[in-house]
Amino acid sequence: MIANWKYHKIPFLFFILSSIFYVGFAYDLVRSDTSKLILLYVTLFAFTFQIIKSAKFKFKTLVLFSVIFRLLFLFAIPNLSQDFYRFIWDGRIILNGLNPYLYKPNSFIENGVFPIADTQELFNGMGSLSASHFTNYPPINQLCFVVANLFPGQSILSSVIGLRLIIIAADIGTLYFGKKLLERLKLPSNNIFWYILNPFIIIELTGNLHFEGVMIFFLVWSLYLLHSGKWKWAAVVLACSISVKLIPLMLLPLFFNHFKTPQEDSKTTRFLDTIKNLNLPRLIGFYSIVIGTIILLFIPFFSMEFVNNYSKTVGLWFGNFEFNASIYYLARAIGYAITGYNEIAIIGKILPVISVLFILGFSFFKDNSYFPKLITSMLLALTLYLFLSTTVHPWYIATVLLLSVFTKYKFPIVWSIIIILSYAAYANDTFSENLWIIGLEYCIVFSVFIWEVVLKKRLLVA
Repeated sequence: MIANWKYHKIPFLFFILSSIFYVGFAYDLVRSDTSKLILLYVTLFAFTFQIIKSAKFKFKTLVLFSVIFRLLFLFAIPNLSQDFYRFIWDGRIILNGLNPYLYKPNSFIENGVFPIADTQELFNGMGSLSASHFTNYPPINQLCFVVANLFPGQSILSSVIGLRLIIIAADIGTLYFGKKLLERLKLPSNNIFWYILNPFIIIELTGNLHFEGVMIFFLVWSLYLLHSGKWKWAAVVLACSISVKLIPLMLLPLFFNHFKTPQEDSKTTRFLDTIKNLNLPRLIGFYSIVIGTIILLFIPFFSMEFVNNYSKTVGLWFGNFEFNASIYYLARAIGYAITGYNEIAIIGKILPVISVLFILGFSFFKDNSYFPKLITSMLLALTLYLFLSTTVHPWYIATVLLLSVFTKYKFPIVWSIIIILSYAAYANDTFSENLWIIGLEYCIVFSVFIWEVVLKKRLLVA
């Protein structure tokens, strides 16, 4: 360590400064203090940029920095999100022998029933919106909630520590398989630190306990297995990713074009030629394993009531909620001008259809048989989905950030910096968004996106 300090004083200095800022972020920040939030966040990005860009800096040292930064949050209660209260609630409900998909938290409180420890505190913490809906977290996510509640202490803090250790372990797994996949693709292994050392990832996943980190771990592991030729295990692991968060489900069609005999001329892809060259047994086997594994994971919770509750809860995200959107806000403004009403019920159904059409276009008319092209299609398809979404919480972009490290695109890194502006909505008691701020965020993101994807003619990675 002393030798490292002698030859790398500047990076170690930025590491120390970053540690101080992370401690301040974790233990001395409230969400409504927007100025302090943005100052800490932007400064951490500046420090991180200097650390990653340090010439000839050792990989193992960057790994050590990544782990230490995360451990600094270990005993902190999340200060930017209250979702963790629902995570703890679901885990304790299962440990008490109840199916979390069948009961709304407020149904217990309204009937004066306190089924778990800290019932009232967890109910108050999660907020009325979460408490009035059935859970929408898939089974592997629920398993994580259960495991976190088994940590010694039986308090909210002990459960938070349990959740955090699971997410940190997942990030280490992402680092491991991400590095190996980069090496297989003959890309610089240090690229993985644009994800692992990114303050956005450390704060939103480790700090605020969002399980996109666990979903991403399974996703990158699956991609590594697929590239290694172990497509059956890749399908199982991909199903695990979907069973943490449903987002990878929309990427499934992109594998259609992957299971075919690569053609020498892959600049154009005719749909009929794709069908002709498909490896049907492998394609059908892959999809069958994915779908079969997902069904098996959901079976312990299955009932017709579960199907009804879960489908309605997932549907709410497209027809009821709105936050930090881009194209949807423009469509909403047009709807207001024409009808005088918020047309989310209509627009929220149209935009997902457009997203599906984009994904199908990438699936059937782009050559995804080569791995860099498959990952690029995933990145662009998921990005367009987020551009068309009615709700884009900051942690939603973690997946596009991870996928970007395997491509030449940098717009997700820019987005991970600028998305902190969305937290300005919490500076007031009504949690109302300033559309000028949202507009600034997306003007920057769209500008970089259009420059990289359209103007520089880099739709596919060579």
